[in-house]
Amino acid sequence: MTAKEAADSVLRQLEAAGYEGWAVGGCVRDTLLGRTVHDWDMTTSATPQQVLALFSHCVPTGLQHGTVTVLESGYAFEVTTYRAETGYSDGRHPDAVSFVGTLAEDLARRDFTVNAMALDVRGRLVDLHGGREDLKDRLLRCVGEPERRFREDALRMLRAVRFSAQLGFTIEAETRRAMAACAGGCAVLSAERIRDEVEKTLRSPEPCRTLELLDYGMLRAVGLEPGTARPWPSVTIDSPATAWAAFGLAVPDFDPTTMRLDKKTGRLAVETASLYGPELTMDRLKRVVANHGWDVGRCLCTLYGQAALAEELERSGDCVTLAQLAITGRDLPVTGPAVGRLLRQLLNHVLEVPADNERTRLLELAAIWKENTL
Repeated sequence: MTAKEAADSVLRQLEAAGYEGWAVGGCVRDTLLGRTVHDWDMTTSATPQQVLALFSHCVPTGLQHGTVTVLESGYAFEVTTYRAETGYSDGRHPDAVSFVGTLAEDLARRDFTVNAMALDVRGRLVDLHGGREDLKDRLLRCVGEPERRFREDALRMLRAVRFSAQLGFTIEAETRRAMAACAGGCAVLSAERIRDEVEKTLRSPEPCRTLELLDYGMLRAVGLEPGTARPWPSVTIDSPATAWAAFGLAVPDFDPTTMRLDKKTGRLAVETASLYGPELTMDRLKRVVANHGWDVGRCLCTLYGQAALAEELERSGDCVTLAQLAITGRDLPVTGPAVGRLLRQLLNHVLEVPADNERTRLLELAAIWKENTL
């Protein structure tokens, strides 16, 4: 059974029990766009307790917000009671959630028109805010008054940029003006929330849209300002480290700790960004790998749009790391810190003369350098 078939089964069971049930939000949007649907979210007239009573396998994941996770045929679906939200005193979460009687009331609380459509099991579409027309026009527009939407939840501004980058949509003019007016509200967001949205934007088909987050001032919440940016690489970004390296090109003073990046990703991003600039040749790539490691080398190749160069170097078997030298530190006529220095000299020599990566020749060079330099 596919996820769509399992979702339809949940909707049919809701209807058979006398309740309304609809697929809603991003799954409807992506269905209409012909995109792959990753998550099927549903809304219903049933209360959380009624959903719990109806389905034998479910988890009360968010009862205070009306959400029950229903497990069906190996899939998990969030089923949420029609609701309205009020308050938002913290600029992020509603102060109060109340269950309402109609689908129309539920759709009116949603962020963007393209996410405010509902689809039933027979394919009947409910679109009360012009979402389908905006899909056709490839336009991202708030439901209702944009400033109100963004002052309710500042994260919606980052989501607007992320959706525009993922879908290739233009942000509607009034929505853009509201983002500029409300950007300061992002100060209430956690660095982790900001990081997650920015990374999704960076890894989208149009990662350069991330610059809009800087231009609108949304990232001042974590102390980031646009600087003298280097050209944005026109490439497909394939990993978190490469994504943040690209971000580092736009924000030269970027500190990975501001986004709570893990140490490895942050280190790779900073090192890769620092190496971007001169032409990337095979000889230069060898030295990058020798001095910074394969992870940095692969990230750099991606930024240059030359992933094939890294693949070619790997296939060649050329010595570019200490581990590939034909000898180890135990073979050398030195001890202590001198071992590392001598191995590094030998590696630098082999980068220039690949044919010398042979045990007898390296031992001969080591003996000479020991006498002359160590």
